[in-house]
Amino acid sequence: MARDQLQVLNALDVAKTQWYHFTAIIIAGMGFFTDAYDLFCISLVTKLLGRIYYHVPGSPKPGTLPPNVAAAVNGVAFCGTLAGQLFFGWLGDKLGRKKVYGMTLMVMVICSIASGLSFGHEPKAVMATLCFFRFWLGFGIGGDYPLSATIMSEYANKKTRGAFIAAVFAMQGFGIMAGGIFAIIISSAFEAKFPAPAYADDALGSTVSQADFVWRIILMVGAIPAAMTYYSRSKMPETARYTALVAKDAKQAASDMSRVLQVEIEAQQQKVEEISKDKSKAFSLFSKEFMKRHGLHLLGTTSTWFLLDIAFYSQNLFQKDIFSAIGWIPPAQTMNAIQEVFKIARAQTLIALCSTVPGYWFTVAFIDVIGRFAIQLMGFFFMTVFMFALAIPYNHWTHKENRIGFVVMYSLTFFFANFGPNATTFVVPAEIFPARFRSTCHGISAASGKLGAMVGAFGFLYLAQSPDKAKTDAGYPPGIGVRNSLIVLGVVNFLGILFTFLVPESKGKSLEEMSGENEENENSNSDSRTVPIV
Repeated sequence: MARDQLQVLNALDVAKTQWYHFTAIIIAGMGFFTDAYDLFCISLVTKLLGRIYYHVPGSPKPGTLPPNVAAAVNGVAFCGTLAGQLFFGWLGDKLGRKKVYGMTLMVMVICSIASGLSFGHEPKAVMATLCFFRFWLGFGIGGDYPLSATIMSEYANKKTRGAFIAAVFAMQGFGIMAGGIFAIIISSAFEAKFPAPAYADDALGSTVSQADFVWRIILMVGAIPAAMTYYSRSKMPETARYTALVAKDAKQAASDMSRVLQVEIEAQQQKVEEISKDKSKAFSLFSKEFMKRHGLHLLGTTSTWFLLDIAFYSQNLFQKDIFSAIGWIPPAQTMNAIQEVFKIARAQTLIALCSTVPGYWFTVAFIDVIGRFAIQLMGFFFMTVFMFALAIPYNHWTHKENRIGFVVMYSLTFFFANFGPNATTFVVPAEIFPARFRSTCHGISAASGKLGAMVGAFGFLYLAQSPDKAKTDAGYPPGIGVRNSLIVLGVVNFLGILFTFLVPESKGKSLEEMSGENEENENSNSDSRTVPIV
């Protein structure tokens, strides 16, 4: 296939791993570090927000966010992310990856800071402000998904491309962990400076006025890592694949990559013009020809990401409730407000440290060895197994002597989500579509995932409630309980196994080979329109 490929693209495909690869991973990865910090830190402070703004005098339990407010605060960033993935994904194919890359970061920086500010002190004003800025924060985060994946896939060589894209995504694990660690530090510092009695001893005194600063600081610190990488992003050259195959400027592509790879590369402008004249290449997104070539692939990437995120985000968002149910986090009335933040953050950090981070880096290590398909299939399979193993004997796990076993099993589902479909659903859409649709199709796949995240985030706030009305959280109708919710998630993961069979394996192949752009070149060279080259 290499003989039909532009020299500049072949040079990228066969390039040895160099310093610029690691620079690109860090620049793109810091965006994902920030994404994860911003998306997941809200689950650390929702209980605190309930205590501060929804305290009910005389109630035996601390205040909690009303169901509609909790759903909005937890899920509004996902709505923004979905919109950002579609918009910036499309824009990345229209204007170029580099031009749009800085925009997303600035939106994230501004909205991270703004989400810690609020107009007034009334609950309605504070929550409305928080939701407004978290929507736009999500919008910026959404753009990072298709752009980071596409830029990394177009910079990488074909031998280690999977590991490089997965390494960018793996920075999410460090972002989740950083959120937990920072919340532990802040809550410890405030608890030492402003000690308070437990809620049961003094309901009003258990939430000190300074606690209002805790959640704001935790949310606002997300701006720092994003701001630190803005300059580096602005200095990255446009990817050669966009410049040559979409913008049709072979001279600029060769010049940029000569500088990056430090080798002499021929421009081949005439060859680029020949490729652009090829009528078989002129089909548009969602045209009959596109659906024939890539329709099933797009169905595979969107459906698997959708199903994965239902399970993944519902786990993350109600893990604090699971920890409460099994006794890792004591009853709310036995703690003051800041102690509760500390306990929730500690539990989330332990899960990230023991299963989330290792799972991501196992994917990085093995994705170019055993392939994307095998890792995704294995991940969905074990997630299904562990979900049912948690759900079916659920009462057994709630006994005090079995709690550690529950946490181990729960951690393993996270491990296989990350050493599995959570990483591969991000990698594959950046490899299998043509350059002129790559960012858009990745954005569509990622948006489908965020739709699943919203089902998980909104749906499981209600589903996981106890069927016994007396045991439900304030304002929630009875649900199906944690046990039945875990069974539903097990079924979702099983469907993920089935849809994985629609996704092609891209290990060791060039991007043009996977997208069919090489077939088109070769067909046009021989004036043949018959048998595509596989």
